[in-house]
Amino acid sequence: MGGYGRRLAVVALFLAAVAVAAALVWSYGYRQALDPLADRGEADLTLASDRLTGQLQLYQQLAVLTAEHPDVRGLLNGHGADLRALLLAAADKTGALDVLVVGRDGLVLASAHGTRVGNVSDDPAQRMAMQGAMGEGHGVSDAGARVYEFAAPVFAASGRITGAVWVIANIERVETEWRGARPAVFFTDQGGGPVFITNRSEMLGWARVGAGFAPLPVAQGGVADLTVRRIGRHEVWQQGWSDYVPSTALYLARELPVIGMRAEALIDVGPAQRLASLQAAVVAAVCLVFGAVLWLVAERRRTLTLANARLESRVSARTAELSDANTALRREVAERIAAEAALKRAQAELVQAGKLSALGQMSAGLSHELNQPLMAIQQFAENGSAFLDRGKPERAGENLLRISDLARRMGRIIGNLRGFMRNESEPVGRVDMVSVIGQALDLTAARLTRDGVRVDWVAPDAPLWVRGGEVRLGQVMVNLISNAADAMAGRAQRVLRLRVIAGDPVAVLVGDTGGGIAEPERIFDPFYTTKEVGAAKGMGLGLSISYGLVQSFGGNITGANVAGGAELRVTLQPWSEEAAA
Repeated sequence: MGGYGRRLAVVALFLAAVAVAAALVWSYGYRQALDPLADRGEADLTLASDRLTGQLQLYQQLAVLTAEHPDVRGLLNGHGADLRALLLAAADKTGALDVLVVGRDGLVLASAHGTRVGNVSDDPAQRMAMQGAMGEGHGVSDAGARVYEFAAPVFAASGRITGAVWVIANIERVETEWRGARPAVFFTDQGGGPVFITNRSEMLGWARVGAGFAPLPVAQGGVADLTVRRIGRHEVWQQGWSDYVPSTALYLARELPVIGMRAEALIDVGPAQRLASLQAAVVAAVCLVFGAVLWLVAERRRTLTLANARLESRVSARTAELSDANTALRREVAERIAAEAALKRAQAELVQAGKLSALGQMSAGLSHELNQPLMAIQQFAENGSAFLDRGKPERAGENLLRISDLARRMGRIIGNLRGFMRNESEPVGRVDMVSVIGQALDLTAARLTRDGVRVDWVAPDAPLWVRGGEVRLGQVMVNLISNAADAMAGRAQRVLRLRVIAGDPVAVLVGDTGGGIAEPERIFDPFYTTKEVGAAKGMGLGLSISYGLVQSFGGNITGANVAGGAELRVTLQPWSEEAAA
């Protein structure tokens, strides 16, 4: 019973260790998955903000153009022209709620629909227009509609301000084109306040109240719970005020000083959670299978040991009369058998260790090379689904073609990685190094812009042909540019220098203004990195893989510290028709 209890305790400890490992993998994977999710959410929020400001600027331009109309100036100069037909035509063509002509004293002189009458001299937009600036403002009209107002000043020939032209935009009409789109986006005043514009109609009028969200006034329905958690550099909300807003969402915000509002978005973290769960499940499954195999082997050995012990006891009882020579002989034979079994086990363990090491390197390389295409495929798939829902199959087809291109690119990357691991090289060809650098800068442009990195690169007018593979050289340049950007994180001055020098060999220089290279002789070793432990990046494989790829083309990479940072030098063989033949 004591041995059985110990075995149960070992099993329980093993299961607990697997659970802890799976939980750690889930937590790490979830944090890693939030970074690309946040990048995509920032792009969606920027798109929604630009779309809103662009739509509102159309009404602003209408106010400016109408203020230049001769009939408008004539009315403000005392001529009794009837402008209702003109204003009504402008409002109908642009979808404006109303177009007004207001005198300098604030009296409404003409209106397309008559939504504003009387005196508007106390309105902030009117006061700004009377000072010669474009007046803007938003609020709720007398009819209960949400509006955004533009007041453009009208100048006489002498330069004096004679009045203003008002254009009142209906916010509900502006929202119509993108209501229900992903993600959930809403706009509030910069100083706080209720939701004024959103693509989720049920969120209108909601505002922060203490630790929750509630419609204003609060008495309408109480306060909805809101839990805010910090996960790394991200803010995650847990809420329950709408079935059409993700209950657990990544919160993003940006200021829009152009229209005096704040844009906010809630990005569903479900994909990140599912990816982290899948990673944790794989780790748990591998650990459980490995533990089950060890358990079966241990039980088999324990059973054999007990059987051997019983057999030895019987043999010893029945052969007590045998001579000391036979006893010594049996002991020697048993020792030889045990030594041979130990030797075989050691050989098997060495073979298994080699297999596990190769599998770990292959998995790390695939993860390093395929992360960006996989995230792009996911984004294009979601875009294609959204276009199908909107009845735009041609746009969905474009996204499917992009997914196909990315899949072919991933196939090429996998082939390159497989060849690199076998120390083989695919046939090389003529590659324009100037074009490769341009493509790499395009791939990293968003990241460089976000990190505030200035690119010092002047592309030559003519192509510069080298011997190599376009996809693999592009990956090398992306790795070098990304490492340079990482090295400049936290620096006051961030400048990425790129140069190409024609000759034999052709040289490509990648310089940065970071802290330099601590150990130049080790930067191309696999898994060597100077980044923080647990950082989002820094597996130490990028430069090692780049080194192998460049060498497969007959080139070389070297790194050195220079004044103001570090510089990596890539040398490649120039392309010549004689060499190709």
